[in-house]
Amino acid sequence: MFIAMNQFQVNPERGAEFEEVWRTRESRLQQVPGFRAFALLKGDDAGDYVSHTTWASREHFVAWTQSEAFKQAHAGRMAEGVLMGHPRARFYEAVVEERAGTAAGA
Repeated sequence: MFIAMNQFQVNPERGAEFEEVWRTRESRLQQVPGFRAFALLKGDDAGDYVSHTTWASREHFVAWTQSEAFKQAHAGRMAEGVLMGHPRARFYEAVVEERAGTAAGA
């Protein structure tokens, strides 16, 4: 399993607007090979958000980032003043994975 995350610092007064952009976006992830899950996470600190995607492998994620669907999905811009700086990308390979009803191990 591979996890890709982007951490966003959002203007706290515009959090609802940021969330609405994500809720109403045209997601193309369901048709992407290797895609497992997406979540937009809101932290305890004001304006702290993380987009979290889970993939079957790093190779699946990289293929998505090089696809036309990725370019289309990221063509829209967030309104000026919503974000406070650029998102911070973070990537992780699972070394242990445990799910409800299954045995542990990656």
